[in-house]
Amino acid sequence: MAYLGNPARTKEIINKYHLSAQKKFGQNFLIDTSVLEDIVSAAGITKDDTVLEIGPGIGTLTQYLAEAAGHVIAVEIDDKLLPVLEDTLSEYDNTKVLNSDILEVDIKALSEAENNGKPFKVVANLPYYITTPIIMKLLEAGSPVESITVMVQKEVADRMQEKEGSKEYGALSIAVQYYSDPRVVCVVPPSSFIPQPGVDSAVIKMTRYEQMPVEVEDEAFFFQVVKAAFSQRRKTLVNGLSNNKELGVSKDMAGDALEKIGRSRTERGEKLSLEEFGRLSDVLIELKK
Repeated sequence: MAYLGNPARTKEIINKYHLSAQKKFGQNFLIDTSVLEDIVSAAGITKDDTVLEIGPGIGTLTQYLAEAAGHVIAVEIDDKLLPVLEDTLSEYDNTKVLNSDILEVDIKALSEAENNGKPFKVVANLPYYITTPIIMKLLEAGSPVESITVMVQKEVADRMQEKEGSKEYGALSIAVQYYSDPRVVCVVPPSSFIPQPGVDSAVIKMTRYEQMPVEVEDEAFFFQVVKAAFSQRRKTLVNGLSNNKELGVSKDMAGDALEKIGRSRTERGEKLSLEEFGRLSDVLIELKK
C-alpha cells in the first residue's frame, strides 16, 4: 500500500526537503501504519467517495486515502509543503492539493466544483490549536459533509462525546452531538508521531445526522443559549443566561423557563441534556414574546 507511514521513509522526506514541524500550523507527522489504516477503515472510504483532507502535511495519510478513494482533495495552508506533496503524491492521479486555509474555503462551492454537489467524507490529522473552529465549520448547517474522521487531542475527543453530568461536558459536546453521532475509534500515543506531541491523541468519527435528534425553533438562538450556559461554568444557569446581554433574558425569565422544563432555578449548565437545552431555548423564545 502506501509507503510514507514507514518512519524511515518519513524521515527521508523530512531530511530531503529540510523540513521542521511548524508549531504555528500545529504540525506533527504521523508514522504509525496501523493508525493510518484504522483512520481509513473507520472513515469507510470506497472508490465512490470524494475525500476532503485537511492538512495533508507531507502526504502520509493522503497516500492511504488515494489508495481507497475515488478522489482526494487535500487542503494545505503551508505553501512550503506544496513541492513535497507534488513529490509524494506523484504516483496518484486522483489527488488534488489546494493551498488554502480551510476556515476560508467555501466547502459548498468546492463540493459543486469537485464532487457534483455531493457531500464529502472529511478525514484529517487536525492541528490541535484550531480543532474546534474547523469542526464547527464542517458541522454547521449547509456544509456538504457526510462524515468527519479526524485525529484530535484525546481530551477534546472525550469532550465531544461526553454526556450531561460530566465536568468535561460543555458547549462543544452539545454542538457535536446536535449535528452528529461521535464515536472514538482509537487512542494514539505520542510515539506515533514525529515530533512527539506532549499529549495522547485520539481518532474520532462524527457521522452527520440526516435529521437532527432535537428540533429547535431557532437554531441560532439555541446555540446562543448553550454558549451562555457554559461561558461562566461556576455560575447557575439563571445567572449565566441573564448575564449574556445578547440573549435579552432576565433572571426571572430564565428561572421560569427552567421550571417549565422541570428543572430547578439553581441548576447549572452541565446538568442539562441536549434535549433539555432544546426545550429551554424554545421556552425562552415563547417567554420573550
